[in-house]
Amino acid sequence: MPKLTIDGHEVEVAPGTSLLQACAQLGIEVPHFCYHDKLSVAGCCRMCLVEVEKMPKPVASCAMPCGEGMVVRTDSPVARRAHHSVMEMLLINHPLDCPICDQGGECDLQDQAVAYGFDRGRYAEAKRAVQDKELGPLVKTVMTRCIHCSRCVRFVDEICGTPELGLIHRGEHTEVSTYVNKPLTTELSGNLIDICPVGALTNKPAAFTARSWEFTKTDSVDVFDAVGCNIIVESRGDAVMRILPRKNDAINEEWINDKSRFALDGLTRQRLDRPYVRRNGKLQPATWEEAFAAIADTLNRTDPNRIAALAGDMADCESLYALKNLMWRLGSPHMDCRQDGADYDVSTRAAYVMNSGIEGIEESDAILLIGTNPRHEATLVNARIRKTWLKRGCKVGLIGTPVDLGTPYELVGETPTALLDAAHPFMDFLRHAKKPMIILGAGALARADGAALHRVARDLAEKIGAVREDWNGFNVLQLAASRVGGLDLGFLPQEGGVGTRGICSGKMKAVWLLGADEIDMTTLGDAFVIYQGTHGDKGAHRADVILPSAAYTEKTGIYVNTEGRPQRAERAVPPPGDAREDWKILRAFSETMGQTLPFDTIEQLRAQMVEETPVLGLMNERPAAPWASFGKEGSLSATPFTPVIPNFYMTDPISRASVTMAKCTEEIGGQNRNKAA
Repeated sequence: MPKLTIDGHEVEVAPGTSLLQACAQLGIEVPHFCYHDKLSVAGCCRMCLVEVEKMPKPVASCAMPCGEGMVVRTDSPVARRAHHSVMEMLLINHPLDCPICDQGGECDLQDQAVAYGFDRGRYAEAKRAVQDKELGPLVKTVMTRCIHCSRCVRFVDEICGTPELGLIHRGEHTEVSTYVNKPLTTELSGNLIDICPVGALTNKPAAFTARSWEFTKTDSVDVFDAVGCNIIVESRGDAVMRILPRKNDAINEEWINDKSRFALDGLTRQRLDRPYVRRNGKLQPATWEEAFAAIADTLNRTDPNRIAALAGDMADCESLYALKNLMWRLGSPHMDCRQDGADYDVSTRAAYVMNSGIEGIEESDAILLIGTNPRHEATLVNARIRKTWLKRGCKVGLIGTPVDLGTPYELVGETPTALLDAAHPFMDFLRHAKKPMIILGAGALARADGAALHRVARDLAEKIGAVREDWNGFNVLQLAASRVGGLDLGFLPQEGGVGTRGICSGKMKAVWLLGADEIDMTTLGDAFVIYQGTHGDKGAHRADVILPSAAYTEKTGIYVNTEGRPQRAERAVPPPGDAREDWKILRAFSETMGQTLPFDTIEQLRAQMVEETPVLGLMNERPAAPWASFGKEGSLSATPFTPVIPNFYMTDPISRASVTMAKCTEEIGGQNRNKAA
């Protein structure tokens, strides 16, 4: 390991460490624009020049590996003169847009110009202008501001796998372009706004609406999929203004997908802000007391064995626990948290979580995807797979619908029976891999042969050595933020009860929908439907009573991601009108029924919940799930897999209410891109 001296401090670093990284280890700041720790090194901005003893001129510290005995100076007269000169060159053509630029207040160029710029410019020539590019409905461009750091070019190529940006021309005519005039098709395009060090790429839907210093920042968790991306909710007053990624290398690194970032306008559209009761065939506004009385009157007249509850994809653990307790007190065994109707063995936690963890993907050298399109179902998991392919040469195989994953893969087959094809070259490679991995899609488990598929996948994992003492590569990729939490809490059919398919058979007389909008409402028959949710979506249209609840940005709640990691979302803004947190609604209604739930505060609720389900108390941890036998015997179908997400941009009540997501659907198209690798 080389030892070197930087600004008088001796440091020992790992082989291959750059001078810039070594400086960061010592806490020494070196200015830079093009360098990003998640992207390849470009060395094109030259802002990170430092003086190295015995070298004839300053060197770019981002591209220079550390060597034994190097003596580096980052703040010498030579280095300072280099920084000032580069900054002067960068500002030659940069427009004086700071007063009206949306990047103002969080702009790297602005910050470094203060530290390394002059108080005047020496160039009298006219500044050049560059035509703006059309990148779609999400990213706004002002290309005259671009300093050609190439971060955006490297991001769409390396992280997204959609090389749709590039540098064209040469010299002072250089510019970033899409080559052809069409929107970006990646689901991660919003991250270009974060990595752009100037105001060349900004948030188009939020253009000219606010300044960064006006926001209140709240740490939270994304609920649009089961990845559990860490986010920052930025609000002003009672409005959510921006959603940004929060760094967590174990889950989402520092990225989030476009739906998580831009669907926030759906939080205020088509919202339910007061209770409603259906009278004479029409939903009419009512008070909470009237709504509760209407529900209680029906439930008191209904056989408990004809009462059921279904939980939606964005339900937090607290509301699931409260509703399960309410159903138990009412005497109903019919409940389910799986709107897709999946009915596979969940007797052990290892059967329904991502046992390797998302970060564990980077250790694998062979990955088999079964019945899943992670690009749409879990975009950040897909990005992690691509990262592993780029860095380690990991081979990827797919059994399912051919789609464009942004990563080369081998199509093993399109039906579940391909799992039995031991002679296929990829299956042979999987058997000889050092750390093989299987990623089983939750949508595949919702098929009629899902339970048998679950068992066959488990057997395959054991045969190829994907499950052993030092490695567990059997992973289930869940679709919903509430799914793992619901399974942990046992929000499932109790003894003598039925699941989603039985509840949606038309035999129930009363059905409580906790934000459940993804079922076919016609299958509920003439049941009395109580809809507890946030938006006037499918469930609200079918409901006989509507109880308005708080969205994920308007309450504090625990969500368990597909890895089995509990995380807590915090309240950023108050809910609109009379809407309330879900657990409070259920607690208040239980009094009306004379079946008062045994908690008065969320702290009391959580204490009881954790006592019954201890894993939910391990906040931000990913406890290992003991491996055990699971699965149900059955035969695999020869019916091909089908995509479970027809439109990436509209998968839930919030995104369906979003104008921005509607524009994405129209201009980009959220359909699965049928393109075999």
